[in-house]
Amino acid sequence: MKEFIRGFRILKKYELAVTFFGSARSAPEAKACREARELAKRLSMDGFTVITGGGGGIMRAANQGAHDAGGESVGLNIKLPHEQHLNGYTTDSEEFHYFFTRKVMLSFASEAYVFFPGGFGTMDEFFEIVTLIQTKKIQKIPVVVVGKEYWAPLLSWIEKTLWGKNKTISKEDMDIYHMADSVDEAYELVRKLVPDGGPY
Repeated sequence: MKEFIRGFRILKKYELAVTFFGSARSAPEAKACREARELAKRLSMDGFTVITGGGGGIMRAANQGAHDAGGESVGLNIKLPHEQHLNGYTTDSEEFHYFFTRKVMLSFASEAYVFFPGGFGTMDEFFEIVTLIQTKKIQKIPVVVVGKEYWAPLLSWIEKTLWGKNKTISKEDMDIYHMADSVDEAYELVRKLVPDGGPY
């Protein structure tokens, strides 16, 4: 309960925010990290608070982009024995012991969600947020996935197998997310879908 209280208290401070997800294992010089850093910088300059899970890889890159732009850079970190430590580019942070409380904070944090390539954790967050929107548990918040080479096979499988062959989702469920293949495309999508500082 204390983690929920502390988490929502920190989120209340930021009216316009974008949350970045992606692999903690991505090297700083990787293309995805460079793009996350640049996108976060641009959105930060537009007044978005940048929120991440507070760790390395894509999270560090996004926090760095916001930090370099002089914007608000928030890390919602998880306590792990060896793997994850809060990166040095946050201007505000909270640390969580429980994955489920941190996950709630990340799922209710922002006016847009941006997904870069990642592993099981990134997939978990992607499907969690898409499901929350599908079931109307949260508003229809823009979800942007960045990197066609990485995301296209998954989105194609969703279209052909989940909807096409099995009808386990509705056709309109595939309108929840949007794919971008560059920083420019991702930036334009976020600005188009959050035109007045709120979800579309």
